Order: sequence, then structure tokens, then C-alpha cells
Amino acid sequence: MDPATILFGLGVGVLVGITGMGGGSLMTPLLILVLGVKPVVAVGTDLAYAAITKTVGGWRHFTKGTVFPRMAFWLAVGSCPAALAGVWLLDRLRNAWGDDFDTFMLLAIGGTLLLTGALVLLRALALADLAARERGAFRMQTRHKVAAAGLGATIGFVLGITSAGSGTLIAIGLILGFRLSPHRVVGTDVAHAAVLLWVAALAHLVSGNIDFGLAGTLLIGSIPGVWVGAHIATKMPQDFLRGALGVVLLASGLGLLSKAGLELPTVVLAGFPIVLAAVVFFVLRRRSLVGAPS
Repeated sequence: MDPATILFGLGVGVLVGITGMGGGSLMTPLLILVLGVKPVVAVGTDLAYAAITKTVGGWRHFTKGTVFPRMAFWLAVGSCPAALAGVWLLDRLRNAWGDDFDTFMLLAIGGTLLLTGALVLLRALALADLAARERGAFRMQTRHKVAAAGLGATIGFVLGITSAGSGTLIAIGLILGFRLSPHRVVGTDVAHAAVLLWVAALAHLVSGNIDFGLAGTLLIGSIPGVWVGAHIATKMPQDFLRGALGVVLLASGLGLLSKAGLELPTVVLAGFPIVLAAVVFFVLRRRSLVGAPS
């Protein structure tokens, strides 16, 4: 029972509780870059521990009435079979590529993290004003159901392969595509993720990609971390937290691409996140000052 692993779980759990996103996107690169876990095992183990964590969060949101059940259902209609397809493809690629498979995984996860980080920053910097015009629920017509299933299928397939980005990508889709209010976005996202992650985790279990000891150690930290983060969330500015998370995800993505063999200058690996963090802080700080009462 490694104390460092427990601390990783605690830290990621706190961030998930505060922001409602970032679990798989943060834990998978940590397992690979810091603990040296094989990429495919990192994906499977992350999904297993996250399924339990999200189930706890999903039940809490459901009892609070922040879940849009019909939306969560139609997201799952698309995402669950697509996640199984992603895991199936992962097994086929592993058998076909042999030693090159780890490189593929690093590139796939790194690319997903870059996309996820960019979307998190988009949400923090450009979508904050949109929240005031969003809705809590609506009558879902056929086009809404098809769109939700399509969104779920896309995210489920990515999740099955990389374990990263599902919460963030679903949240962005719910904001832009369906104009759900912030509390409905988080509640519906977490409830849907609880179902999707169990399906993907069971598929990785069948494929032998889960380290149960590692998953259990992560849970020791992550479950209390989620509760602590949810408490902190009510007292901290969400946009600043999401901005910081976006920068961390982009830095993690660059780190994984570098580990995969992509030659990135040190100034890019170290300097880009620092400069980006400064820009994000300046923009958000300026917005908060402009919006503050005089």
C-alpha cells in the first residue's frame, strides 16, 4: 500500500469533487509518467477505480435532483456499446502491433489530453457567460435522443481506448448542444459516467488490464477526496479551478507525447504551461474585476 499512490488518489479525488471533471485525464498520465505503469494497465485500472468513485458521486447527485435521467439514458445508449467497441479494438491492436502498442497508447492518451485540456480552457474562458441562458430540463424529441446517443457513442469509444476526457467532453456537449444549466450538466455527466465506466471497466477486466491492488489503493485516497472537493467547491471560484485544470491537462498531454518519442524542446515542455497559466490567470482575473460591483 504505497502512500504516494494514496496521495495521488486523494489529490485527483479532490479535483474531481471541485470541478466535476478531470479524473481519468489526470490519473492515467500520473500512473504512466510517475508510477511507471504500462499504458494499457493504467487505462484499465483507472476505469475500475473511477467507476466506483463516480458511482458514489452519481448517487449523491441523483438524490439531490441534479440529474436529467432521460438525457443520461440516451447518452448511455450510445456510449456503452461504443466503449465495448473501443476496448475490443484495443485488444486487436495490442495483438497486431506487439512492442509498438505502448507507443500507440501514449500517443492516443496524449492527444486526448490535449483536446480535453483545450476544451476545459474553452469552458473556463469562453463559456462562463453562456451558463445564465441554460435550462434545467426539456422535453426530449427524436432529434435530441439521436444527438445524445451520437455524443455518447463518440465519447464512449474514446473512453474505451484511453480512459481520458469522457467527463469533460460530455460536459462540453451538454453545454453547447443541449444548453443544460451548470448543476444539471455536472449531475447528468456524473450519473452517466457511473454507468459508462462500469461497462468499460468490466470490458478491461475481461481483457486482463486491471491491477486490483493499485485500484484499491487509489480508492483509499480518491473516495474521501471527492467528498472533500465537493465541500470546497462551494467556496472557490470554478473558472479559476477549471483554468488550472486545463493547463495541467495540456502539460500532461505534452509529457506523454514526449515519452512516446516525439521530440519536444524543453522550452515547450516546461515553458508553454507556465506562459499559458499566466495568460489564463490574467484573463480570468481581469474578467472578475470587470464583473465585480464598484
